[in-house]
Amino acid sequence: MKKTILSLAAVCMLAATGVSANEPFMDSNLDATMITAQPSIFCKAIMQGDVDTVRKMIQLGEDVNQKSLGMTPIHFAARYNQTEILQLLIDNGANVKKRCDRGYSAKKYAEMANAKEALAILEDAMKK
Repeated sequence: MKKTILSLAAVCMLAATGVSANEPFMDSNLDATMITAQPSIFCKAIMQGDVDTVRKMIQLGEDVNQKSLGMTPIHFAARYNQTEILQLLIDNGANVKKRCDRGYSAKKYAEMANAKEALAILEDAMKK
């Protein structure tokens, strides 16, 4: 009897919310990759300020211009004001002028995050 009542309650709740077995359970405006996407291990290390890991990964051949979640490593470093990593990326060939998939430059990320030290490094790098 309890199983029947619980099953009936579940069906009623699903019917009331409009969930159907024939439709995917997702908002039509969302992409599945937006929900499950994670930054690369390299970009996570940048966000966390793990200079040693970033340096080691570059030595092992990590691409300093490879996008993760539409942003390059330099965008992550600028956004999180990781100045030592930012300089390391620039010294190893990171494209300072490259834009993310949203059209923002690393300089714009530094400005939005009020990352003054990162902004100074980027402005200096753009002069060269």
